[in-house]
Amino acid sequence: MSISISILIVDKCLQADIFIKILNPQVKEIMSSFEFNKVFAAILVAGLTAMLSGFIADVLVHPKELKEDAVAIEGGVVESAGAVEKKAEPILHLIASADVARGEKLSKACAACHSFDNGGPNKVGPNLWGVVGAQKANHSGFEYSSTLAGMDGSWGYLELNQFLWKPKKYAPGTKMNYNGIKDPEDRAAMIAWLRTLGSSKALPSQSEIDAELALLAPPEPEEGEGNETEGDAPEAEAQAEEAAASVQ
Repeated sequence: MSISISILIVDKCLQADIFIKILNPQVKEIMSSFEFNKVFAAILVAGLTAMLSGFIADVLVHPKELKEDAVAIEGGVVESAGAVEKKAEPILHLIASADVARGEKLSKACAACHSFDNGGPNKVGPNLWGVVGAQKANHSGFEYSSTLAGMDGSWGYLELNQFLWKPKKYAPGTKMNYNGIKDPEDRAAMIAWLRTLGSSKALPSQSEIDAELALLAPPEPEEGEGNETEGDAPEAEAQAEEAAASVQ
């Protein structure tokens, strides 16, 4: 029944449309323009309503940002107030007992850029025979970076430790394109092996070990952080005890 009524309405509309065209073609044009205006007005009203709703929502609702997580995640990283500068770990207390054979094995990764034999040629880097205890940037025939060329002093154990840890941090602008040796025992082994290459420098003394520990030891925890490390011996004290034991 409803379908029949719909067909009848459509048929009447078509007849009316044809009748309007016959009587006055301008009436059809006026009606079409009126329909367009209604559609445009509807779109405009919808847009204004959406904008007004957003404005009212911003005025009435004031969200608050959380200063901390609602649920603490155990084991999460807590940022400190200030960044702590990273330093090379102290290793002078390890050199006396370091594995020299291990250091020689590690040096093979450096053989592409350095020679280690007495009188060996310079390569990308200088020959390293006798480097332990030698003056910095003094190998003849090698053009050092301006940074190293401008450094005073010699390659002592402390200086070699810092340089081998991060060359570009110790000597910004160095030509040595190497990320460094991160493991402290590996650095100790490397330096112990280099010491066997024509160096007459004595093993680190207790005063030198203590001075390095004081210079490179991690900072003391700030007040209020003691509970986080309670029960753990401070790293500096543990290294000092190990150092004292190694020289006895």
